This record gives sequence, C-alpha cells and structure tokens, in this order.
Amino acid sequence: MDLSIIIPSYNTKALLERCLTSVFVSLKKTTIDFDVIVVDNASDDGSQDLVSSRFPQVHLVRNKENVGYGKANNQAIAKAKGEYVVLLNSDIVVQDDAIGVLYRFIKEKNKAFAGGKLLNEDGSKQPSCGPFFSLPMVALMLFAKGDYWGVTRYSPDESQRVDWVSGACLIGRKAAFGEVGLFDDRIFMYMEEIDLLYRAREKGYVTFFVAEARFVHTGAASSGERRTPVVNIYRGLVYFYKKHYSQFSVTALRGMLRIKALAGIIMGRMIGKPTLVLTYEEALSVL
Repeated sequence: MDLSIIIPSYNTKALLERCLTSVFVSLKKTTIDFDVIVVDNASDDGSQDLVSSRFPQVHLVRNKENVGYGKANNQAIAKAKGEYVVLLNSDIVVQDDAIGVLYRFIKEKNKAFAGGKLLNEDGSKQPSCGPFFSLPMVALMLFAKGDYWGVTRYSPDESQRVDWVSGACLIGRKAAFGEVGLFDDRIFMYMEEIDLLYRAREKGYVTFFVAEARFVHTGAASSGERRTPVVNIYRGLVYFYKKHYSQFSVTALRGMLRIKALAGIIMGRMIGKPTLVLTYEEALSVL
C-alpha cells in the first residue's frame, strides 16, 4: 500500500466527519492506494458511531481513555500498512489534491519529512512552520510578538526547507517514523512534532514546508478550555528543554516563562480579565 492516513480524534464528531469526507474526496481521482485509520481517544460525543456508520472503510481504533496526540499517532503508525504515513488532525479539511501533492513531493526526497500549508477558516494563512525554539527564539515569541512578525512561526508562499512543520499535517515514510523513534508519548499535547523533528534532524533527516499542499485547519479543537493550550505549551517547552538542552538553558527558559506568566497575571488583574489570570496562574504552576 502506498499511503496510510492517520487521524487521532477526541470529541470532534462534526469536524471529524468533515475531515474524513475531504480526505476521500481529495483522493477519489488519484491512483494512490491508501487506507485511513482513526484513533478515537474515548470520545463521548458519538464520534465512534459516526465512523462506523458513515465510513465503514475506515479502520477505527477505540481507546478507553484520552491518551493524547503522540501516543494515539504511535498506535496507528504501528498498524499502518502504507509505505508512507500522513498524520492529520481531525479539524483539517483537505483542499483539492493536497494529499497527493504531499505524497508526490516526499517520494522524491531521501530522509525527509514534510508538511502542508495550513489556512484559517476564512482562507487566510495560518503560521505552521518555523525555526527550532532556541532561547533567542523563545524570547522573541514571548516578549516581541515573534509569531506576529513571522519570525518564530510563519507560512511561506513557496516550498522550502524548515526546522519544523505543524503536526496537524505531517508526512513521512513509515520506516522514517520508526527510525526516529516515533512520538514521545510523555508529551500529552503540543511540542510533540517539534521534538520528533528535532530528533529527526539529529539522525540526518530534513523537513520541508510544501506551499502547494493546502489544508484548512480549525485549530485547538480538542484542547478543551481556552487556557489549556497555553499551559500545555509551557509544559511542553520545559519538557523539551530538559530533554535536549543544558541545565543553564533550562533555568533561563524557566525564568523567561515565569516573567511572561507574572506579566500576564498582572495584566489580567489590571484590565479585569479573570480568564487571563487563571491561564497564567496555571501556567506558572507547571514551572
């Protein structure tokens, strides 16, 4: 089999239906031999029944608990029959022949991973690739709106080599995922793809952003409360640094994150936004 498409899902029934429909429409006219695996992380919104009834051709993995993004993908990669694997979030809508574009691109590369161009619901560009989070990059992200200025996270108009691409849409050989070591399932959500692609680079792999492969991405659909992404990013950054960087770098990172959290708490109190205060109080607690 050419390709296995893997979609982890947690309580995203409507989005999952939209995603699966777009996958089959996208690949309908291609000659790519593919299968689709959905890993459901114990959803209670009818997602499993949807897959069974509307998409009987999909292989459904029913987890008894929410094991997170990385572990769910690892489960499916182990079951995948395709030579190549595409990982998609359940809040993705495949545009035109985007999966085919990624597949043809990666087949021409040796020791590579690749990701597509993500778009917001309104069609605007969604920053979805960037440089690894060195201390200067973290500082720019936290204190200088690095994402806003397109320094720490961006969306190029042309295909190019990058350090990382969003795990919402990622392709590579199944054997490549195995050689790199799959996802670190101790990271529950956020930073998993950056950790994997960082380890991939250490093994001689390169990562590409493919601008011609376009996907709409809703974003944070399985995250729950709004403050959860911030907390998980804090947790993921600390874990990533403890795993890959020196103790000095870990200490410096914690200091920057603490300053950002305290500033957020003070600002939230000044402008009367209790949600902002709660967000950064919880983020501060993980340090």
